[in-house]
Order: sequence, then C-alpha cells, then structure tokens
Amino acid sequence: MQDQYDVIVLGTGLSECILSGLLSVEGKKVLQMDRNDYYGGASASLKLSQLYAKFKSGTEPPEAYGKDRQYSVDLIPKFAMASGEFVDILYHTDVTRYLEFRQVAGSFVYRDGKISKVPSNNAEALLSPLMSLTEKNRAKGFFEFIQNYDFANPATQQGLDLNTVPMSEVYAKFGLEAGTQDFIGHALALHLDDSYMSQPAKDTYERICLYMNSMARYGKSPYIYPMHGLGELPQGFARLSAIHGGTFMLNKPVDEVVYDEAGKFVGVKSEGEVVKASLVIGDASYFPSKVAQKGQVVRAICLLNHPIPETGDADSVQIVIPQNQIGRNHDIYVAGVSSAHAVVPEGYTLAIVSTLVSGTTADAESEIAAGIALLGPVLEKFVHIDDIYEPLANGTADQTFISKSYDATSHFETTCADVKDLYKRITGHELKVEGKVKKIEEESEE
Repeated sequence: MQDQYDVIVLGTGLSECILSGLLSVEGKKVLQMDRNDYYGGASASLKLSQLYAKFKSGTEPPEAYGKDRQYSVDLIPKFAMASGEFVDILYHTDVTRYLEFRQVAGSFVYRDGKISKVPSNNAEALLSPLMSLTEKNRAKGFFEFIQNYDFANPATQQGLDLNTVPMSEVYAKFGLEAGTQDFIGHALALHLDDSYMSQPAKDTYERICLYMNSMARYGKSPYIYPMHGLGELPQGFARLSAIHGGTFMLNKPVDEVVYDEAGKFVGVKSEGEVVKASLVIGDASYFPSKVAQKGQVVRAICLLNHPIPETGDADSVQIVIPQNQIGRNHDIYVAGVSSAHAVVPEGYTLAIVSTLVSGTTADAESEIAAGIALLGPVLEKFVHIDDIYEPLANGTADQTFISKSYDATSHFETTCADVKDLYKRITGHELKVEGKVKKIEEESEE
C-alpha cells in the first residue's frame, strides 16, 4: 500500500464503486478499502450460506434448497429503469462489457384487494381491470396531455404550468378518480408516499415520462436486472477502476479516519499504518459522527418454491402496493426474481418485500405484512431493518464526501441522483454521461 493517493474510498457499495470508477477514468489515483471480505457493502448479493450466517447464525441451510453457489441473494432489491440515468452511466463507462442484463417480465400494482398488471401497450390498457371504460377515457386524455406537453409552448399546456401547479391540480383538471391517481403516482411515477400531490407537477411529469420511455424501450416492463444479482454491479465498476489504475483492498479494517487540527481530512489509519489522500469518499458506516439518521427501511427476503401468485407465473416482477390501498403512510414494494436471472436454483423464486418504517421498530415486520401476504407459502424469511443516514454537511470543508443510505425505492434513480451530486461536489463540475469513456487499449493506440 502506497503512502499517498488522490482519493481514498471506504466501502464497496454501488455508489462508492461508481465514483471510484469515474474518478479513476479521469486519472485520479484511487485506493478503495472495505472492512468486509466481499464487494457490495449494504448492496451486496450473498450466497445462501452467507445469508444464513448473517441472519440465522448457527443454522445451516437445508440441503434440499440446492447448491450454495446457485444463490445470489440481494440484500437491497433494486431494478434499473431501461431509459434511466443509471443505464446511461453503465453505457458511458462501458461497464456493460462486464455484465449481462435481462428484462424484468412484468410490472404490477395492488388495487382493491388484488394484483393487476400495469399495461405495457394500448391493447393491454383496454383490457385492464384497473379502470372503468369511462375512467379509461379520462386517463387517455391525461396521458395524451403528458405526451404532448411542451414547457416552451403554452398551446400544449392547457393552462397548467407544471413548474408551479401541484400534481393534485393536474389530476383535478382531468377528473381522475382516487384509484387512478394511486396507480399513476405510485406504480408509474414511483413516489413513496402522497406528499408529491402538493408539490409542483414537473417532477411527477418527468417520472411518468421516464417510465413510459423505459417501457417503450423493450416492452413488457420498464425494468432490467443483472444476471447473477446486484452484487455484480459494484464489481463491474471496481473492474473499471482497476483497469485505470485503482487499488482495491477487501477485508481491510479501518481503525480511524484522520483529520488535521483544522478538521480537514488527512488520511486513513488501518492496522497501524496511515495512508494519505486529498479527500475521502465513503458510506455512512465509516463516519458515524458525520451523519444523521433520517428513517428506517424494513425488508423481508423470502424464498419461495413457486412463482408469485396472480402474476401469470412471471419469472420476475415488481409489485407496488400504494399506501392508500392498505391504509399506510408509505408504499410497499415487492421485487421478485428467479432462476431466469441466475439468482436461485430452478423452481425457486426470491421475493423481497420492503417499505419505509412509520411505526416502532419492534413492530416493523407488520408494516410489510400486506406484501408478504401476496407471496403464498414462504419457505424461508429473513427480516432486517436498516437505518437510513444522510451526511450532516456537503463535505467540501473537511473533504469528506459521504453517500446517502439506500432508500426503499425499487429502482436506482435516487442512487444516481446522489452519485451525481457527490461527483459535482468532489470535482466542481457536472457529471456528463455522453458517449463512452475511452478504454485503456484505445488510448494507447493514439
């Protein structure tokens, strides 16, 4: 281990590995350390034996469940929007050369006590039980408004300036029923709760456009997911960093993050040795005094020996349960994947149910009960509660840049927003993801 680097990165979570890769490509000398002996941190994918060791210590997985190497279980479930910024970053960095993605088979929403498929084309929309025929006509007018809206052309705006009017006013303009508002706001725009209703409609407009553009890209659903689980993503960006000179150390304890008398970052002490750098990046677990808890997420990892009921035996799904449908303060998300994505043996399904905690942690599991009830018989269930942390400062004063914890959303867009914000604070300029970065072999040919 050398004495001086440009950047030290603590942790190998997705956010940290993306930044490590991007900065290495730009010529920064990067050292990345993780106290764990595996990549991914909080966003890791574990073998079945590792899952039991983490949540059911002292218990061995039954042999009937198959070989350990056939499992790759995400601790935090996330799908990628096919036309989202995360996919743009994958393309820009060419990390896709290390990964294989497969489409998620279906997107579903829970309404009036049952699961319904989110329509992926006009034919499905006409047959969908989500809306009556009259309501479908009103919704058609709404979606035509969204598709034709031009912020620079008042003639397309029907008197609604989406920069200022709240989303509730847009719904009222088209006379949409409460259930349709739930479907649009939570299954399409993927809002966590109803606070968006009183906020300017532009954000919801952009979210709906992202969903529709992602759906149009491949059909069936707007989501894609990597073969062998999400743990492949941090490793892909780690490879990118290594190709460009980055240094990685797993199973490396961090004894102390060292600051000078003025409180500015100096280096990291590990096993009695201090390595120095100009700045440090890391997840909240490495900086307990510099973060604040902003909430909690409860997740249940469930192993099934059948597809999730009422999904047409789909091999992979997302189900959104809007808060109003079950009388909660936050939506519940169900992510289902199977052997089609090489994360469990054939014949098994991995379903992960998650939501923000709104009550006491002692009763947190009851907050996802409505999601677990949709799964049918469950072979094994691993429930965990994770604190959500955010940095107390933006990092520019002490050169300590801390990523936000992963939230309950089922996609990567919030993570991308945090990465882009961190990148701007670290480098002083916006992250541009146009075209692809040059490979080392391409640079050597010039």
